[in-house]
Amino acid sequence: MSSPAPVDARRIEVDPARIARWVAGFGERHGIPVWTAGEGTLTLTAPDGAQAVMEPWLPAGPCPDGDVEALPAWAEPPRAVGLVLVRRGGYAVGLAQGERLVAHKAGTRYVQSRTAAGGWSQQRYARRRGNQADALATAVADHALRLVLPGDPRALVVGGDRALVRDVLADPRLAPLAGLPRRELPDLPDPRLAVLEQALRRGRAVRVLVSDVS
Repeated sequence: MSSPAPVDARRIEVDPARIARWVAGFGERHGIPVWTAGEGTLTLTAPDGAQAVMEPWLPAGPCPDGDVEALPAWAEPPRAVGLVLVRRGGYAVGLAQGERLVAHKAGTRYVQSRTAAGGWSQQRYARRRGNQADALATAVADHALRLVLPGDPRALVVGGDRALVRDVLADPRLAPLAGLPRRELPDLPDPRLAVLEQALRRGRAVRVLVSDVS
């Protein structure tokens, strides 16, 4: 009799508070798994060949060996987290304590799109676009300085345009933020308050790579 064939792996995100329930459900679906601790990860391998590799953000200490009830505490990220999201035309910054945003600011600011024009026109547009991007980065840094730094965050969630995020965090005033452990979410839509709340949920989540069997 042939072994079950593996299927393509899929990535999911699980709230740290729900990770024990998720692991219990994995065992119910696939049989009691073997636990294997890695460097900041936990791999579950079930008797039917299914596998789940869990990667919490900044796990708290060693992985609990077989103790499902200890998983939420292990997977819980730092309580104070800063958030900086930036895209052309929009930004959102915030400070979270646990699952709740305690300070936030979202807004819009125009940055011109690239142009296909050549010659002097291209140079003029490039200068204008560069000035607008610089002004956006400075404005976002101002908000982060006012709202995020005073909360003494222990980790940082960033998202949106990588170059703009880099420019914001290059501000010398934000040096304490630039050195924090970071989780990146480049696939977020234009920053708004709802997107900031989504970024907090995703930033705190346990990332799980699940390989089922067919």
